[in-house]
Amino acid sequence: MTQTRYPIPAELLRCEIEVKHSRFIATVETTDTPEAAFSFISRIKQEFPDATHNCWAYLIGAPGNTDRIGLSDDGEPHGVAGKPMLTTIQHSGIGDVSVVVTRYFGGTKLGKGGMVKAYTLSVKTALEQLKITEKIDWVELSATIDYQFLDPLERLLPDFEAELLEKQFTEKICLNLKLPAEKLSDFCTRSTDLCSGQIEFSKQR
Repeated sequence: MTQTRYPIPAELLRCEIEVKHSRFIATVETTDTPEAAFSFISRIKQEFPDATHNCWAYLIGAPGNTDRIGLSDDGEPHGVAGKPMLTTIQHSGIGDVSVVVTRYFGGTKLGKGGMVKAYTLSVKTALEQLKITEKIDWVELSATIDYQFLDPLERLLPDFEAELLEKQFTEKICLNLKLPAEKLSDFCTRSTDLCSGQIEFSKQR
């Protein structure tokens, strides 16, 4: 079953660590498509054009996802940057996330093991500081009811995290609502029971 809500970054975050005089600057942002991830990566590369490396990794979808992922060592030895960065975000419990680690070489070689540790630590440090929000797949729904059902239906809305966007009063009342996609079916069932079947739905999107 597809996960429709999960933790994602709430905002862009940047933090820096230093390992043997090399600077590692991690920038994290939420991205919900590969195109958005590549746009973010390109933006960071343009911001740090003089960096020794701009290594990156992204994960699109729910936490731990393995089918919409990407990574790059950006000139570092194979496997020492992109892969440990990706592994770190895959085990973070966060979805829809991209990270670029910008490195300015400090003159001291770290060795492959040292680089893996440095890139891993850079991402972990950033994720520990990251503010998290929740991705929710919202749907909009119109419900048309008789006047007598307005109060009972409005009292039902909080049970399904439904938000009332608009009321239209004519011969009947049309309510425009927004609610999480995974609660739509149960909401329609409960609302139909509540209104004794005298309710009409139309999905907005």
